[in-house]
Amino acid sequence: MPVPSPIPVPAADAQAAALDMQARATVARLTGALSPMAGLLAAFDWAAHLAASPGKQLALGQLAVRQAQALTREWAPATPDAFAAPDRRFRAPAWQHAPFKAWQQAFLAGQQWWDAATHGVLGVERHHEDLVAFSARQWLDLLSPGNIPWTNPEVIEATLREGGANLMRGLHNWMEDAGRQATGAPPAGTDQFRVGHEVAITPGKVVLRNGLIELIQYAPATPTVHPEPVLLVPAWIMKYYILDLTPEESLVRYLVAQGHTVFCISWKNPGEAERDRGMDDYLQLGLHAALDAVQALCPRRKVHAAGYCLGGTLLAIGAAAMARDGDDRLASTTYFAAQTDFSEPGELGLFIDESQLSLLEAQMQQKGYLTAQQMAGAFSMLRSYDLLWSRMVGDYLLGHRAPMNALMAWNADATRMPARMHSEYLRRLFLDDDLSEGRFPVDGRPVSLGSLRLPTFMVGTVTDHVAPWRSVHKLHFLCPAEITFALTTGGHNAGIVNPPAPDSRRSHRLLTRPADGPYLAPDDWLAAAPTHAGSWWPAWQQWLAAHSGAPIKPPRMGTALADAPGTYVLER
Repeated sequence: MPVPSPIPVPAADAQAAALDMQARATVARLTGALSPMAGLLAAFDWAAHLAASPGKQLALGQLAVRQAQALTREWAPATPDAFAAPDRRFRAPAWQHAPFKAWQQAFLAGQQWWDAATHGVLGVERHHEDLVAFSARQWLDLLSPGNIPWTNPEVIEATLREGGANLMRGLHNWMEDAGRQATGAPPAGTDQFRVGHEVAITPGKVVLRNGLIELIQYAPATPTVHPEPVLLVPAWIMKYYILDLTPEESLVRYLVAQGHTVFCISWKNPGEAERDRGMDDYLQLGLHAALDAVQALCPRRKVHAAGYCLGGTLLAIGAAAMARDGDDRLASTTYFAAQTDFSEPGELGLFIDESQLSLLEAQMQQKGYLTAQQMAGAFSMLRSYDLLWSRMVGDYLLGHRAPMNALMAWNADATRMPARMHSEYLRRLFLDDDLSEGRFPVDGRPVSLGSLRLPTFMVGTVTDHVAPWRSVHKLHFLCPAEITFALTTGGHNAGIVNPPAPDSRRSHRLLTRPADGPYLAPDDWLAAAPTHAGSWWPAWQQWLAAHSGAPIKPPRMGTALADAPGTYVLER
């Protein structure tokens, strides 16, 4: 029996698909690529199941009555706080006086009630529950009495004391920020931290340049060095120099001073021309091209590779592929705040479902990339108090600009993401979790994290909103390697930029799981890991030294294409 011929796709269907794509791109432009359909589905799921839950309704009604009674007692003289959980929005002493205390306590009661209302409704899909709860928090943050001039005692006091001068300064600040945003200029104060002048100034040379990376080799600072070089793989969602900020905050400079030969990848800031760069390109032109160059300059030496955030995920993928293919060029792997299992990605997962991705992909198809502003907008929503409301109150109502620092200036120096790569990243890693499930392909064949057996050092940060430390910790479950895990205070960026300092208030926990050792779940690990004062940098450096050979003379410097920090990092 003859095999039927494939049915061709009618031109009308292709036109319909193109029209749908254009419509979604239009919606994405109007909504900042936040899907209204996803929000409506989540709201309907929650509301419908709440309507069918009389027990939950009764419990919420009882909570409201208890809160009303507590608020009545709270506003009476000489009574203990009913809502005494610390909230940094209301820590100023003026919030403890009438009528401001009543307003902030009523707000906290409402926040407590909505938290109870949006959680624990039977039948609601977990993603929808998280999305509804997140949306409720965003609206509540908007309506906080701390954001309103006439209900914020600090603003009222400053206005009366200064005769309104604070508001005039705030207006000036707002006009300056609006003008900078309209012209694409960086935020005020960033000119104090110029790349190659105040930050990213560790001496070095660009020794490789291709269509995706520049590779920087840093000049030695000691008469002898550890024989195995260190290759840093930062995320391309950010500029590399977070690892080489000011001299006092530079991880690169610290490693060089401890006798390590350091190389670092600087990614090209992609534009429309790079729209078709995918994850395989980032492996071949990024990780593998860098390894080839490092070993050409340090022949017969294995490499300590360290990846940060998405760069760490890429390193894990590359290391698994190298193990599969018998490539033994790596001496060890280190992962800074890098996820390999995306089943619990944290609040970033709120923006990742089929509805959201359909808008993002439509918009990226037109532009060829995801804009830096879209990335910044998503992170601002995740940390709305720190990045939006506290700044609004401080800069515009109190008229006091927060002083710029190197990390803040770096954070404002945002990058773009190629359309193909970002779609693969969101779908194959975040949405489908292909890497931890053994389905992620490299060169057409899947890789397995279970093949990772190199000595491994990992860093998680306590308040990480991008890569939650419990998610980072999951590599313990996925591979049998020896893993030394450090959990440090701080967030996704400040926890990594953690230089040793005698007066540091930082601390970290540290514990090593031997190769093929038993799995410790995150809470069990937390109970077993001892706490150490100060930065984790010395612990990592000592770990690197312990996995290195006897000191040798520094290797030769490669042919210089440019001085560090190179040219790609300067692209806007």
